[in-house]
Amino acid sequence: MKPAFPLDHQRRRLLAGAACAGVASLLAPLSARAASYPSRPITFICPWPVGGTADQSMRALCQVASSKLGVSIVVENRAGASGMIGTAALAQAQPDGYTIGQIPISVTRFSQLGMLQLDPRNDLTYLARTSGQTFGIAVLASSPFKSLQEVVAYAKANPGRVTYGHAGVGGATHVGMEQFAMAAGVQFNPIAYKGGSAALQDLLGGQVDLLADSSSWAPHVESGKLRLLATWGAERTPRFNQTPTLKELGYDVVVEAPNGVGAPKGLPPDVESKLREAFRAAVESDTFKQVASRIDAPVMYLDGPDYKAYVAEVYQQETALIDSLKLKALLQKG
Repeated sequence: MKPAFPLDHQRRRLLAGAACAGVASLLAPLSARAASYPSRPITFICPWPVGGTADQSMRALCQVASSKLGVSIVVENRAGASGMIGTAALAQAQPDGYTIGQIPISVTRFSQLGMLQLDPRNDLTYLARTSGQTFGIAVLASSPFKSLQEVVAYAKANPGRVTYGHAGVGGATHVGMEQFAMAAGVQFNPIAYKGGSAALQDLLGGQVDLLADSSSWAPHVESGKLRLLATWGAERTPRFNQTPTLKELGYDVVVEAPNGVGAPKGLPPDVESKLREAFRAAVESDTFKQVASRIDAPVMYLDGPDYKAYVAEVYQQETALIDSLKLKALLQKG
């Protein structure tokens, strides 16, 4: 009796069936893992010190996201190198959804400056853009500078005489201040510190003329110790709505340095989807909005894919900025 199909045809059918069975056996554990995710606590890497504004906002986010995911999210602070130590640790973690973290937008600059060995456009998974920061220029209440216009006028007449403290070469406060200097046609004398708090203390002690920082100056402005000359956002910040922005004063400079949440490259799609939904809900929650308002952090939500596109756009802008400000040479000088 002849076989129903030629032998070579039967062999092909058997091999194809075996191949399909093999693929199915490989995909089954992945599918089951994604369906059961998360089944244990998640580690969240915050690349900033405990107690700072970024740390406060990330803890508020994780509190809400934890309730949405049904497991605890443990915040682990890995500060240093302007946020790049924590970002590098995040990129090197297993892409299983159990290690996630904050991604500062400065990753687009520091990766090009060689301080971070990855390409942020391709080597991370983006889950959400969350909120920005309120930067500003502050002076002592006793300072002779009553307005930013007075600072610019003096700096034009005395190039390099006006000092300002910032949180580190290449960081947002340094780069933003140098963008402003270029727009105003002046030259300042930048003094680098290891963080904004150290720069703030030297301003309070009269060691520098100006402070360029995120809202570390806020309580001192409210108490009357400091005077806020300008903020750097697209709009005035609600708590200090009497203070003009750089744009209002005629300088085309906006610095908000929005932060986001991400994970290592290669996250399973189902896991990524669950995390994106959890952090969308977290950003939109009253809990997060209250913390963001308290630390003057404007909510700037974008979903993961849109945040990734935003990162690519900023990366291109940073390429031109690094060249115009000669940041590589400044970093080499220390």
